[in-house]
Amino acid sequence: MTDPALIPTHARNMRLIGWSDQGGRPDGVQLMVHRGYAYVGHIFSKGFSIIDVRDPTRPRPAGYVAAPPNTWTLHLQTHEDLLLVIHNKDMFAQPEMADEKAYYKGAVSGHATANASGRDWSAGMAVYDISVPDKPRQIGFMPVEGAGLHRIWYVGGRWAYASALLDGFTDYMLITIDMQNPEKPLLAGRFWLPGMNAAAGETPDWPMPNGRFGLHHPIVHGDIAYCSWRDACLAIVDVSDRHDPRLIARKVWSPPFGGGTHNALPLPGRDLLVVVDETVLDHQEDGFKPVWIFNNAVKANPISIATCPPPDDSDYLAVGGHFGPHNIHENRPGTFISEELIFVTYQNAGVRAYDIRDPFRPREAGAIVPPAPRRMVDPRPNRAPVLHSADVHVDRNGLVYFTDFNAGLCIAEYTPGP
Repeated sequence: MTDPALIPTHARNMRLIGWSDQGGRPDGVQLMVHRGYAYVGHIFSKGFSIIDVRDPTRPRPAGYVAAPPNTWTLHLQTHEDLLLVIHNKDMFAQPEMADEKAYYKGAVSGHATANASGRDWSAGMAVYDISVPDKPRQIGFMPVEGAGLHRIWYVGGRWAYASALLDGFTDYMLITIDMQNPEKPLLAGRFWLPGMNAAAGETPDWPMPNGRFGLHHPIVHGDIAYCSWRDACLAIVDVSDRHDPRLIARKVWSPPFGGGTHNALPLPGRDLLVVVDETVLDHQEDGFKPVWIFNNAVKANPISIATCPPPDDSDYLAVGGHFGPHNIHENRPGTFISEELIFVTYQNAGVRAYDIRDPFRPREAGAIVPPAPRRMVDPRPNRAPVLHSADVHVDRNGLVYFTDFNAGLCIAEYTPGP
């Protein structure tokens, strides 16, 4: 009998081949698949899990590392024998965050410093040795003063890059991290947008008074960091001097669009940039959020040339929850790398594959929508029991792994078709 978890509610050129409840912790955000194991950061289950996916049709839980008290470890990166894990205040554990709108409305520094006189969370970045993949061993830690880190970009070498909310700043900004000694990573450089340094008396002058003007994370190619700055949209930053990053260009489309910029993925071989705006509220209350295609031939002036068509195989607004993009497969070294086929999580509409060979006319090339969660682990009240497909990772063999806020780890196979 087919496992009900492998029977999708919609599929096109994709099929589910594996599923895991991650050892009873089915909530997941970022995942890395590395040497036959998936490392999954949890948003509600207070830590991260290791899933053995060497047989992708039978993934099995292989380990779990608990987070320190009141701490998020929901984002992580792998490279060779290293695993980097963020430590940040668990924002959703706070009573005022029971209404999701509170996290995406205005600066978050007030939520992060409420207990500054006696902080009860861990802030910084942990480094693990994963030479034994299912037994991470912490070997280093970089502490920071503030809420902590949100998301990291690290693909080897001396330098890592992250978003961090530090004391005195209104929201998350770009930091560079010296990984020369993984046992003692060092914060090397900082970059923020004008108006964010409240401690220095900077005054914000934002076009949206209630917007989130914080960095989600950078994706770095060469000496350029493509920074997704939520409602401040896209910032392109020169990081050739890792101690003193400098702005190259900004692009802002919020308003009239809703902002929430989450990923900015360069496709250097084609001088393109794929930019994802994250839907963060139910029923598109935060507006239509596109997946943008930019011409990036002139780094100081990227130009939007198209958007990917949103799913239209069902009335996803009527389904409830979030309908819109969240994340994109980021073409990390050692994974599936394509400048013509991209994979995007679309929350209650599952995962979508887009053919962008014609960048002016991107088209949907595949889709997979798993069944609804078997149970809800999201503790926030009045959450719709529907999918919220969160992160997607495509391995070098083309298998598509994706997480969900409640529905566990899914593994799918993409087969090109009409």
